[in-house]
Amino acid sequence: MMSLAFIPMLFVAGGAAQPAQQPQRAPAFEALVRCRAVAGAEERLRCFDAAAEALDRAEAARDLVVVDRGQVRESRRRLFGLAVPDLPIFGRRTERDEEAEEVRSIEGLVRSARQNALGQWVVTLEDGAIWVQADDNVIALRPVAGQRVQINRAALGTFMMRINNQPGVRARRQM
Repeated sequence: MMSLAFIPMLFVAGGAAQPAQQPQRAPAFEALVRCRAVAGAEERLRCFDAAAEALDRAEAARDLVVVDRGQVRESRRRLFGLAVPDLPIFGRRTERDEEAEEVRSIEGLVRSARQNALGQWVVTLEDGAIWVQADDNVIALRPVAGQRVQINRAALGTFMMRINNQPGVRARRQM
């Protein structure tokens, strides 16, 4: 027979197994949002003024970072090819947003290119990204500075790099 003292423990254990909630908003931002619920116009204005000042101080002290969707897209583009976890700093997204904002390819220019000890091309783009050839396919014409590079997502988390409209080679982002 189960004792009654054990029943509350089931509820506690059951609560711990639930999935984690979405990341919460920054407290300074939440304080600003709560000001909308203040009833009196004068009190609401004081609340908004105080919350806006606190938000401005937090941003100036770099305790809070405010970015718009364009800045998030640019960050995703710059991180293209790197194994970066899905961070809450990129905002709360729905599945539809995910599809619309996913970077599927990038284009750039070759800053420099060299072959490593394995004979694979190491290509540095103008933006500083370094891509390394990950297969043994031949790039017929040596990559040179200023040539156009296109890198596309391929199957199973791989990438295809095309330099100067030549056939693509598999590549991985190094930095």
